[in-house]
Formats: sequence, structure tokens, C-alpha cells
Amino acid sequence: MEFSIATLLANFTDDKLVARKVLEKKLGCEDEISLQKLHIALEVLEKIGILVKERGKYRRVVEEGVIEAKLRCSSKGFCFAIQDVEGSEDIYIRESHLSNAWNGDRVLVRVLKEGSRRRSPEGEVKLILERSNHTLLARIKPVDNGFRAVPLDDRLLFELKIQANGIKLEEAIDHLAHVEVLRYPLAQYPPLGRVVQILGSDAEAAADIDLVTCKHDLSRNFPEAVLDAAAKLPKRLLKADLKNKLDLRNLFTLTIAGVDYDTKFIENGFSLEKTTEGHWLLGFHIADVSHYVQPDETLDRESAKRGRSVYLGDLVLPMLPEVVAERCSFVPGSDRLALSFLIAIDPQSGEALEWEIQPSLLNVDTALSRQAAEAILIGESQHESPKVIEIVQGLETLCKAVKQRRLARGSLQLNLPPNQNPYYDEGVLGAVLVNDLPVRSLLTELVLLVNELMAKHLSALGIPGIWRVQGTPDTEDVQEMLKLAINLGVELILGAEVEIQPLDYQHLTRAFAESPSEQVLTYLLQDTLKPASYSTNKGTHFGLSLQQYTHCTSPLRRYPDLLMQRVYYRLIEQGRDRRNTRVKERVNLRHSSSHSEINWNVLPPELQQELQSDLNRVIIQINDREKQVQEAEADLAGLQKAQLMKQRIGQVFHGVITGVQSYGFFVEIEVPAAQSNVGQDISVPLRVEGLVHVSSLKDDWYEYRARQQALFGRKNRASYRLGDRVAVQVKSVDYYRQQIDLVTVSTDFVPKGLGINATNSEASDIYLPSNLDTYAEDE
Repeated sequence: MEFSIATLLANFTDDKLVARKVLEKKLGCEDEISLQKLHIALEVLEKIGILVKERGKYRRVVEEGVIEAKLRCSSKGFCFAIQDVEGSEDIYIRESHLSNAWNGDRVLVRVLKEGSRRRSPEGEVKLILERSNHTLLARIKPVDNGFRAVPLDDRLLFELKIQANGIKLEEAIDHLAHVEVLRYPLAQYPPLGRVVQILGSDAEAAADIDLVTCKHDLSRNFPEAVLDAAAKLPKRLLKADLKNKLDLRNLFTLTIAGVDYDTKFIENGFSLEKTTEGHWLLGFHIADVSHYVQPDETLDRESAKRGRSVYLGDLVLPMLPEVVAERCSFVPGSDRLALSFLIAIDPQSGEALEWEIQPSLLNVDTALSRQAAEAILIGESQHESPKVIEIVQGLETLCKAVKQRRLARGSLQLNLPPNQNPYYDEGVLGAVLVNDLPVRSLLTELVLLVNELMAKHLSALGIPGIWRVQGTPDTEDVQEMLKLAINLGVELILGAEVEIQPLDYQHLTRAFAESPSEQVLTYLLQDTLKPASYSTNKGTHFGLSLQQYTHCTSPLRRYPDLLMQRVYYRLIEQGRDRRNTRVKERVNLRHSSSHSEINWNVLPPELQQELQSDLNRVIIQINDREKQVQEAEADLAGLQKAQLMKQRIGQVFHGVITGVQSYGFFVEIEVPAAQSNVGQDISVPLRVEGLVHVSSLKDDWYEYRARQQALFGRKNRASYRLGDRVAVQVKSVDYYRQQIDLVTVSTDFVPKGLGINATNSEASDIYLPSNLDTYAEDE
């Protein structure tokens, strides 16, 4: 089992001594080679003062002025170390102080010079904790006595010596190749690699999926050891597996497939009944993956490494092998283990009155496709049974009440282009997107509710968790956004000293909806939101207006959800349901009624600390992997947009100015629905945002005015303001950089919203969002 220094050091928390045998188990060191690597790593870390050895065990030494961070480099050779703690200063690293670290690597940095008001602190790389670039895209060139690989990413300032491995390297000369790194730079020796695959003569000749999976090191296949471990899983349930499980096989249950590209394995089931008190009794059932994927075993280490399933158009790279998904997912007529939320909900207020979370045995009756569920919701179903129709329609009625309650507390809902969020939750932004698709809206409300209740339950009982947190927007950012909104005709003011509340944002979205510039205003508001992340420290979630929130509904596809299943089982299996043995009355730790009855530590102190340490050990890796997957999915979308726009060279589109800077203004254009072909719903127009560079505006000298977010011409008094509509013609496309060149045209003859051929144009540039950082840096 391969491990990094980062995963090794993650096992050292709370200044505790750790035995080598424990490390061997946690890291999966089972063969002589991996054991020898661990021995060498421990010796080196001890010599450089990162670890100390006491009584045969190891302890981490925290050195003052040494910080863990991730490198972000530029094409010019300088780098910054980005700390994990929000608000911390970036540390400048000179090229001579990189110690052979590359862009994206996680490192330990020693601060050499403290920062000042105008300058960042400076530092040097003391230790490379984890390499980011295990594979890369490169162009192959011949050199004396061999071949070299030149990375396409201009932030990687090196060449790799290529090792012969059976591939005819002569055929790869001047071609784009997928290169695996065999050895990183070592003293005077350059990095060594091997060509895994020749992708094409250039990026455009290669498949976009190949480019993305190679660039972001996304494996399409599982190692043999992982497949072997999956194959050894029991093929049927044993009597021992059913112990302490609530038998719900007689409860009528159905599943609903939300999207067409990921319907093979379903991990959520639904039931719905009316109680004698007139309340809804909702059953939300989650596949029990933790039963099959045990901690610190082969399947667990692989799922932790992958972090989550990756969705690249029609290609899905699963977190777990198909065999595991087959054993866990809900199939009609088959007994399955589940974690069942049984929730009593007031039909009028949408409030969850009480709930219990039960390990259960389930047998799904019906599996509905998205189309079948939508037919029921719009009253056009002709094939489903009355029972199925009754449940689906009841779920819709229930979800409307739940949604109203969610909005009433201040949960944010943004009118942004729909995305293909396969988890049906708050998504990357931390806010729900307005969605006209009834099935997606229904699933979203149910998922958000269950995630909320799991968080409330664990929080009330004082149990550690992986929390999903989102901070409050900075007041300065909000005030700047309001000034721009006023310029666009919306007059709203928030007191500068008042802390921003989610309900304030909800009022803003309502005001924006009445403005002709709603699209631009919504983007401005979106930019003020802080990124949501996972944390072992409980915190609020601004976008959902919740004091605590977690993810638990997708354990087959997301590692934090799997961890939360394990946390819950630790609670019900080892939690103390009474203050001491002298007390006869026990509290039901599975039921929400326990919240007001508990006044003791539910978990024994040593177990509480062990559980917290286990979660702390993986939290950085979870967040890093989430960012990597988001970048890969965005990269694919960018390539597909660039490919689409390459076919539109010469056509004209109307666009909206969505941002203005001194070097130009951003424009978003819409490609009509019939022309969109990038793996999204063809009924939704494709939006492409870019930058019109100020140097292309040759009719005048334009000055930038930040307060008005506008460029003003000195002589002709023409202006380009935030929210203005402009017409541009597609001139050329750089596919790999996702860069599109446009020319401005007169709007007198351009039909609104259509792409046509144009004349009398002037050159300007438009860049996709994924490339904006690179462009700004070059400026």
C-alpha cells in the first residue's frame, strides 16, 4: 500500500504516542516493501525533528514557525504557500526555496521573514508532505540519448526524462502524452517518467475525458487488491447481520432515480404514511455501506483516497467498485441493510416533530425512473399503481411544506443556471438553486431535511462529526455588492455594523428578482458567499441558515457520508443510554426525544477522543479531494464549451457584462438550447462567460471607474457598464487553454439571442472562467 508523509503524519494528534504497529495497520502496510518504506520514513522524520521516539513509540513535534500549506505556483517560477485556515496569510516562496516541490504539492513551510502591511511573509519548503502530480500531460521531444517530456501546465517548470517501456517513443515525438511520474527530482537527478498513453497530435486531437482524467490524476480503474477485496464480500445476508435491525420489509418502499446518467445503483429509498394524529410519517432510507466497508481495510483506504464519485459528463468514476454498489444499493425484491430515518412531520408547518434513526432491514417494492416520477407529479401517469401514485404525490405535498419552512428560517435560494448536482443537496455554493424540474426539487428537499436532522441529533448528544460549514459573508464585501446594486437601480442598504443574516440575503434575492439586471446582481451576490467545506469543528452553515449541518445521504458516492454512518453506529453501539448502572431508566439514543433527557457524556471520554482523532486524521484529505474533483468537473465543462464555441466561429451573440476591471470587462453569452451539446439538458441554454480586453476597444481611450464598475471613453463618452448588453462575434478558439477570442459588432442589425454571421467588427478577447486566474497573472 502506497502512503504519503501527509497520511503518515495525520495519525499523530493530541500529542499522543503512536506505536509502529498501529501505523502499519492504519496505512495498510502488509508487504515487505511497504513495511520497509514506513521504516525509512519514520527514521527520516525522526532525524529532521518532525517525530521523536519514546519507549518504542512515536510522537509528533510541533515546531514554531513551521506551517502546513499547499503550493500555488505561477508560470514565472514564484510560488505561494496557501494555508488551510481561512483568513491566514499566504507565504511567498522563492524558486530557490522550493526544495524541488511542485505546484499543488502539500508541504511544511518554515517562515523566514514575517510579513508587513505591503508584503507577504516569506518562507522555504522544509518538507514535501504529499505530491500532487503523480501523472501529467506532456509533449514528447527527442534529446541526446533519449526523450524528454515537457509538461503542458506552464506552472510545472521542469522536464522529465522518459524511461523506455515498450511504447514506440519515436511515434510520440511532438505528440501529447499521458506521463506517469516514476521518480521525483532527487539531488542532481531529474524527474523520471514513463509514457502511459499517446493521446494525440495535440490537445484538440485528444478526447476531452482523457485530458481531464490525466491532468487531474483520476483513475478509471481500481487496483487488483481493491477488486479482490470487493469480490470477497458476502453475497447474502447472514442471521448475525440482522441482529438489532428494525425489520421494515413489510413497509411499502420505493426508489426514485433523479438523473439519467447515474441510475444503475440507488442508495436512497422512500416510504410515506399518515399517522393517527394526522401527521406525515416519512421514511428516508439510506443504504448501509459501513457494514461492508470496514475502517482501515483495503476498500476503506481506496474510498478515502478517491473521496467521492466523479461525474464527467456521461462517464462516472465511482468511489467504490461495482461489486460493493451491487451489495448495498436498493433493488426491488431484495433484502438490504439500511439506515432508516423515520420522521413525523406536521403537514401544515413542515416541521419535523420527532424522529428516530434506526438500523433496518429493507426490501424495496418499486423502482421509479425520473420520467415515471415526473409523469406522476404532473398528473399524466398511466402505468403506476395507485399506491405508488399516492406516495409520490404525498411526497410532493410534504416537500412543499418542508421547503416553506426552510425558506422561512432564511435558507438561501439563488436563481442561477441549473447544474448537474448528483447529490441533490446545497451543492458547491452552499445554497439551493431554483429548479423547475419537479423530481430534482423533491429529492433536494428530502436530502436537505435528513442531513439537517442527522446533524441535530449528533450535536444534541455531543457526538463528534464531519460537519459541513459555511461562514458568514464579510460585511465589506456585502457593502460593495450593495453599492453596485444601487448603481443598477436597486436601493437597499444594510447597516455597516450589523452582522449579515441569511434572511438579509433572502430579501436581496427578492429585490433582485424585480430588477431587469437580476442575472448580474445574482452573480454579484454569489461572489460574496464563502466556500462551504468540511470541518471537524462544529459551525454554522450560512447558505442553509443552520446552526449545524452534515452530509449523510450518499455513503456509496461520498466518503464523508460513509464516515457519518460509522459515527452513528459508534453512538448506538457504544453510547451510554443512562448516567450510570444504578439508574434503571434508559434513554433511547436513536430517538429525538433523547435530546432533552441527556445530561451526561454519551460516549466514554477515551472513545470520544479516539473518534475525534480519527476524523481529524482525514479532514484535510477530504477537503483537498473535493477541490480536486470540482476542478476536474469544471475543467471538462470548460473544454466542452471551448469545443462548442469553436464550431461557432463567425457567429454573433448578445451578452451581458457581468464584471468590469481595469483590464477589461467580463461578458456572459448564451448559446441557444438547440446548439448546446456538452452533456447537459438540451432544454437549458449554455452560458459562457469571458473577458473583453480593454486593448481591443480601439475607438477610444477607456478609463476604469471602480465605484461605478464601468469603463468610460475619454473622447466619445461611450461606456461599458456592469449589466449592459453587448454584441460580440466569435473569432477564434484556443481549445486547451479554454480561451475564446471575440470581436465587438454593432448591435443595430443583430437579432436578440441568435447567433448569425457578422461584419464590421473589432477584435476583443473572451476567456472562460477556468482560465481567468491564468490570464490575470499574465497581465
